[in-house]
Amino acid sequence: MHTPHRSRFRAVVSAACCAVLGAGLLAGAGTSATAATSAQEAAANVKAAPQAKAGSKVIGYFTEWGTYDRKYHVKNIETSGSGARLTHINYAFGNVTGGKCAMGDAYAATDRAYTAAESVDGKADTWDQPLRGNFNQLRKLKQKHPNLKVLWSFGGWTWSGGFGEAAKNPAAFAQSCYDLVENSKWADVFDGIDIDWEYPNACGATCDTSGKAAFRNLMQALRAKFGSKNLVTAAITADATPGGKIDAADYAGAAPYVDWYLPMTYDFFGAWDATGPTAPHSPLTSYSGIPKADNHSSATIAKLKGLGIPASKLLLGIGFYGRGWTGVTQAAPGGTATGPAAGTYEQGIDDYKVLKAKCPATGTVAGTAYAKCGGDWWSYDTPATIATKTNYKNQQGLGGTFFWELSGDTTNGELIKAIK
Repeated sequence: MHTPHRSRFRAVVSAACCAVLGAGLLAGAGTSATAATSAQEAAANVKAAPQAKAGSKVIGYFTEWGTYDRKYHVKNIETSGSGARLTHINYAFGNVTGGKCAMGDAYAATDRAYTAAESVDGKADTWDQPLRGNFNQLRKLKQKHPNLKVLWSFGGWTWSGGFGEAAKNPAAFAQSCYDLVENSKWADVFDGIDIDWEYPNACGATCDTSGKAAFRNLMQALRAKFGSKNLVTAAITADATPGGKIDAADYAGAAPYVDWYLPMTYDFFGAWDATGPTAPHSPLTSYSGIPKADNHSSATIAKLKGLGIPASKLLLGIGFYGRGWTGVTQAAPGGTATGPAAGTYEQGIDDYKVLKAKCPATGTVAGTAYAKCGGDWWSYDTPATIATKTNYKNQQGLGGTFFWELSGDTTNGELIKAIK
């Protein structure tokens, strides 16, 4: 990958890392020096930014680095028919470094010259135009779809290590993000900011020990700076286990400051557990034999709603990819394996558009599909299982759906059509 990707739960975090985390949890418990305002007061004082009707949001992540290895450009959003079905695009990712928001890949974002054949509107970039790259292509896409909103997402699995420093001075961080997102060269492209901190006061690629209040303080500062006219959202952990990542941060306290949360209800299981047991990476519900009782989407949603977060501020996450093992002899979930299955870009993971032909679904469990072909075992969502998840979203009164990520779909937008 050229820039950070969004694998979840991919590696076992070292004991040393978690020991540091434990000390940080004790040191940070109850710390809220910069956030005296209660959630109730904030709810009364903060006006949510204009947004699509609750339940109707369809948000897709567009990866900056996908323009390189995947050859997936903004134009593909239009030609697949996805541009007309999306309500929001999250542009992934901006970096977080030195306590500030920073550009990820400036060449891809603002400098790359697009040919007429590559461009959304069929017009080539010129050498002297003030903005090129993905940002200009997104501008052209928005011109075709005036109701489409774009948010700049910061962090992700690889670039979340900078949030700990940012949390030391939330106001300065928020100012830096505002200055970057609202830069006059591309201010019209973006309608707000999405924060993808993996994970506040818990371990992801690195371990954060900034305390339970840090995430709330950060989101409060962002809302104060971006105001009510911009969207402020956050992708958050789906870990509903008692004492797990949801419990590590004050997501309920931060909820009044966000327009919505995107709980990442995928990557619950995968070939980082090389010998299995095989299990669908994005189960909607529990099932007999599930390796971990709370590792499913409905447990995540129930836990977040139980904290008092409004259902309308929660979106259901869907993966446009699958995760797989090799060395598997059992067709049903729960089999043993010898390691990750081969993938196009990375072992143990592949796009839906590849898997539907390479290893067609042979069964369903817990509202998602699985497939066994030869010695490989994969799990992924299909149009049929996405329809099931959409029904669940409606039954729960959730604000909509989101997915990771656009390039995983077929060229005619098969999966997004199943959402809306």
